[in-house]
Amino acid sequence: MGRSIEYIDTDEALADVVELLCDQPRYALDTEFHRERTYYPKLALVQIAWEGGLVLIDPLAIDMHPMAKLMQSNALAVLHACTQDLEVLDQACGEIPRRLFDTQVAAGFLGLSTPSLASLHERELGVHLAKGNRLTDWLSRPLKKGQLDYAASDVARLLEIHDRLLQQLEDLSRVDWAEAECEIVRTKHHGPRPPDEAWLRIKEARHLKGRSVSVARSVAAWREERAASIDQPARFVIPDMAVVSISQAAPDSPEALARIRGVDKGMARGTLGKQILEAVAEGLELDWRPPKSTNRRDQARELRPAVALVAAWVNQIAHDKQLDPALLATRADVEALVRGDTDARLATGWRADIAGEPIKRLVSGDAALAFDHGIVVLEDRSRRPVRVG
Repeated sequence: MGRSIEYIDTDEALADVVELLCDQPRYALDTEFHRERTYYPKLALVQIAWEGGLVLIDPLAIDMHPMAKLMQSNALAVLHACTQDLEVLDQACGEIPRRLFDTQVAAGFLGLSTPSLASLHERELGVHLAKGNRLTDWLSRPLKKGQLDYAASDVARLLEIHDRLLQQLEDLSRVDWAEAECEIVRTKHHGPRPPDEAWLRIKEARHLKGRSVSVARSVAAWREERAASIDQPARFVIPDMAVVSISQAAPDSPEALARIRGVDKGMARGTLGKQILEAVAEGLELDWRPPKSTNRRDQARELRPAVALVAAWVNQIAHDKQLDPALLATRADVEALVRGDTDARLATGWRADIAGEPIKRLVSGDAALAFDHGIVVLEDRSRRPVRVG
């Protein structure tokens, strides 16, 4: 790999590394974790590289809370596809980096569509990352040399990629755009959603009607809180199918609960069964319904032709400016702006400069879209209607 790897498995060694890193201008960071059998992600390894050093930190052997000092420092953290890493760091040490640069986000401003870390290594450095240990058991100890080398390779040259991406962004005057988007990613909510929203993650529950919706919301919230309290996946408490079946049947006794598919009979007659029945009763009493969006469905139908045309133009703009189309705007983003939502992503920041303001001109009738040799273009409106027939 070309550089030595230090394995950190004592509190004293971690403290020394943190002190050193706080004085660095930047560092590359990655994590390895599992969450298949736990509610919260289980941090298994932290990889950090900086100019002249690379460490692998063993969170199973030491307390990770001293890492909070590094997170709060002015050192720039360089990560790739950082969303899950931020959740893991927040859980492990109570902090996330104060300053952050996400190489995947930045690559979107160069026309790349959510590239993998491996593809960025190949594109920028001509380096092929090994994939052999991608699905390894990172919680096993001791870790083998192949595992350590694989983990280290994720950060060993990430700062080089950072340099190359920055130079390309500077050439296109897009550094400010990338930094603003990285800050949005950094500051958005990381971790589980509120328990009252857990029912939305159950596909079948979203199709329920009447009081069944309220029961599903209450039962799914109970399941979420129970899963968090015992640190197990929600599906291990009771499966999605059982939540939906309970919501439809609204059982009022342990016997009725025990007859529902997916509910263990012993659970139904025990303490947990009592808690489920209380959640059912609460849902029935609240008789909650999702707030209705004001004519949102009718508006969506009315706006569909305009949204389709505008979305085509937005894709054209993304292509012309070498931007990842999904980074510039999704179809939902276009619909939100055309509808006039005050919190539409296209209404603020760099997105507004590129596409939002021109779309507003289109919606207000001051501009028009046309096809020019297969390309969608936005033009000043002539206000001369084309005679048909």
